[in-house]
Amino acid sequence: MYECKIANRYVGKGHQPFIIAEMSGNHNQSLDHALTIVEAAARAGVDAIKLQTYTADTMTINMNKEEFFINDSNSLWQGQTLYDLYKKAYTPWEWHETIFSKCEQLGMVGFSSPFDVTAVDFLEALNVPAYKIASFENVDIPLIRKVAATGKPVFISTGMATVAVLDEAVQAARSAGCNNLILLKCTSSYPASEIYSNIATIPHLADLFNCEVGLSDHTMGLGVPIASVALGATVIEKHFTMSRTDDGIDSPFSMEPDEMKMLVTEVRKAWRSIGKVSYGPTEGEVSSLQHRRSIYITEDLNAGEMITEKNIRIIRPGNGLEPKYYDILLGKRVKESVKKGTPVTWKMF
Repeated sequence: MYECKIANRYVGKGHQPFIIAEMSGNHNQSLDHALTIVEAAARAGVDAIKLQTYTADTMTINMNKEEFFINDSNSLWQGQTLYDLYKKAYTPWEWHETIFSKCEQLGMVGFSSPFDVTAVDFLEALNVPAYKIASFENVDIPLIRKVAATGKPVFISTGMATVAVLDEAVQAARSAGCNNLILLKCTSSYPASEIYSNIATIPHLADLFNCEVGLSDHTMGLGVPIASVALGATVIEKHFTMSRTDDGIDSPFSMEPDEMKMLVTEVRKAWRSIGKVSYGPTEGEVSSLQHRRSIYITEDLNAGEMITEKNIRIIRPGNGLEPKYYDILLGKRVKESVKKGTPVTWKMF
């Protein structure tokens, strides 16, 4: 069993799932709105808030060439340039400290996804407790090495990555000093369809790379996260917004506060339900044993009378002999008179 510590939380199978609310650009360029999101996440019961640390200039260059436009009819951001999208979506770096302080005040972990080495240096100055490598950056080996060299826990999302790509990323992280690695199964489409989630990969990833594995989920609803916990996911990450109609950059596929609260509740129920391999009555079932079926006398009998199908029955409650003895009892004679409604015992014969 693996586990690691992130601030005051543990991640591992012996601990309830670590639930991350991803703010992304859903703050709509308002620090007050960002802090409102943090407060709502705390009320929902999540463990952590995650930011994204970049600027438009650290992500791309300001070009109008075709390849710098999003040209995908299925994309929420169809027709925008990459530069304009990131300029709209980025979280101002001067907000980070305020947001992280708010997280700490409300008992949550605050951390971020850096998108270049300058972001790592900035986040190190704020002493973040962990880092996440986004799916689109899981091929950025220099960035992975930079993050891993901090010695802090590292999440790496697996979106689009082949086993070979993941192996390179994992080796880069470990060789650079990462001792606490968590892979997050991810499908990098927005929103994602559950038919492409392939969460059966979760236990395979854990065995293949000998590490904790969780889920970074872009599907709508609770089904995929809950099923992932049953397959061993120890981390659940979901995008979070105050409302899917508030024009946040990722709001259309993000969870609203009531949904996030339900996610926290149901994911933790799912985790508690896994338990261990167990047979026989549990502590909670002991009182139910009396309501099983058993064999009862159903007519008044005099001493010496024979047991027949007319004077015994298999009924509830369960105070008599077990039903498996029914055929053996037929033809036997009672040694004393017995009243109707008496549970059958061997002492009667």
